[in-house]
Amino acid sequence: MFTKFGKNLDKENPLSEYPRPQFVRDSYLNLNGKWVCEFSDSSSLPDEYTRYIIVPFSPEAPLSGVNRVLQPGEYLHYKREFEIDEDFNKGRVFINFGAVDQIATVYINGNEVGTHKGGYTPFTFEITDYIKIGSNILNVSVLDFSDTNEYSRGKQKFERGGIWYSPQSGIWQTVWLESTPKEFLQKVKITPDYDNSEVNFEFFGTDDVETSIFDGETLIAKTKDKTIKIENFKSWSPEEPFLYDVEFFACGEVIKSYFGMRKFSVGTDENNIERLFLNNKPYFHNGLLDQGYYPDGYLTPPSNLALENDVKVVKELGFNMLRKHIKIEPLLWYHYCDVNGIIVWQDMINGGGKYGLEVSVIPFVGINLDDTNYKTFKRTNSEARELYYQELKEMIDYLYNCPSIALWTPFNEGWGQFDSKIAYDMIKKLDQTRIVDTTSGWHDRGSSDVISKHIYFTPIKVKKGNKPYVLSEFGGYSQRILNHTFNDKMFGYKIYKSKESLTKAYKNTYEKTIIPQIKTGLSATVYTQLTDVEDELNGIMTYDREVIKFDKETIKDINRKVKL
Repeated sequence: MFTKFGKNLDKENPLSEYPRPQFVRDSYLNLNGKWVCEFSDSSSLPDEYTRYIIVPFSPEAPLSGVNRVLQPGEYLHYKREFEIDEDFNKGRVFINFGAVDQIATVYINGNEVGTHKGGYTPFTFEITDYIKIGSNILNVSVLDFSDTNEYSRGKQKFERGGIWYSPQSGIWQTVWLESTPKEFLQKVKITPDYDNSEVNFEFFGTDDVETSIFDGETLIAKTKDKTIKIENFKSWSPEEPFLYDVEFFACGEVIKSYFGMRKFSVGTDENNIERLFLNNKPYFHNGLLDQGYYPDGYLTPPSNLALENDVKVVKELGFNMLRKHIKIEPLLWYHYCDVNGIIVWQDMINGGGKYGLEVSVIPFVGINLDDTNYKTFKRTNSEARELYYQELKEMIDYLYNCPSIALWTPFNEGWGQFDSKIAYDMIKKLDQTRIVDTTSGWHDRGSSDVISKHIYFTPIKVKKGNKPYVLSEFGGYSQRILNHTFNDKMFGYKIYKSKESLTKAYKNTYEKTIIPQIKTGLSATVYTQLTDVEDELNGIMTYDREVIKFDKETIKDINRKVKL
């Protein structure tokens, strides 16, 4: 099953666009494309590589051309030759990986340069001392245990089915080189201060930075100050997603970025109801669950046009939010949300041992379990718990400058949940500008900014509380579209036979249940879901993105009413 984007894949230059629009440096060598690989029981680099693989697609994904599952304890070794021109090296050279699942060791010209654990966050190694002008050899060795250990794994499962998806491994986001001066601006932390009409910049690597801010083509500020006043600024919102362009001049380089003046918070409306706020006003978040899977690339989009297409469809249908579920996307996806005005709720990746009654039965009888007992949610491995915190910090640091992100979700439905209060406090220390839904669905231990409920099987009845009430998952209405499904299986909460009956059920739910309860306390909704995924046939779109299963005009009309 292929998307139209996958059918047109350029195997020599897949996903070749510059991958970091929030921090654009004028140095870029994309390493995606045709590599060789070998599966082995040994950690030693093999002498011979017998398979071709299209990077950055996992070997399990159809677009990789491999069609092979990496087993626990087995190594996947990659090899690629690349050329370095004399004028590329400005002083230092770095190799960047968008994501490699789960444990990656990197070699340049036979020298080991570093190891990274964690399958969903980016990492960078300096390779200045290992490269040479002319031909170089890059090797990457990967281990991936998927759901057989307690590391973060998302929805991957060796015994896939239902809400659990095909396992995948190895490199699954862009690999690329960049060069910098010996002293250089490593990163910038951008924090809009909406209430004081200011934007704050925190620089890393050097403090000698001149910042220029642009309103379109007009230069509105040029200074070495770290806090810059913007009089009569333009706000960012889904209705008007205005972005300021910014340039940083440091160490002889010009690095480009952008930011949005916006504020996400919680507060009390004029009727004494707790609400989500945007720019100091109550604002209803009306969104979809978005898993970010593709039938031909799995976690990897077949092209950046595919990423942009999903966002634009959501915008066209009148939604203003996406909950990015159990996945961290390439930065270009968040850029498309920033530009198009789609609010993002970002999930942390789940891990832990094999899930049981703590997530499948106990929540539905009203029992709230203690997550400080690590056996309760299968989080007994101390190394995996520490890795969770490392990845959580990496995720927040990676995505901090994305204006569209409004909310972090460290745990979902008790999947590998542990010490949720510690996670909440950590996030609030790392990022004071966003809302936290600590335990989406259930097992709320009291440290969260919202009341978060998943309701599929019982009537939706909003109860006013001391926090904003968000319906963070509901719906899941399903329909099979002939010739547009992953297989012959079907998972969904309610099944409909036609577009008309599916649309009618959706319309009735919103008009009779959702919209009437907005005025009495409902502050956000996340309908399940944007697309079908493998067995799950409950998407607004089919898995290949070819068919919108609902009547579009009906959805648009409903979304015009889903607001405060």
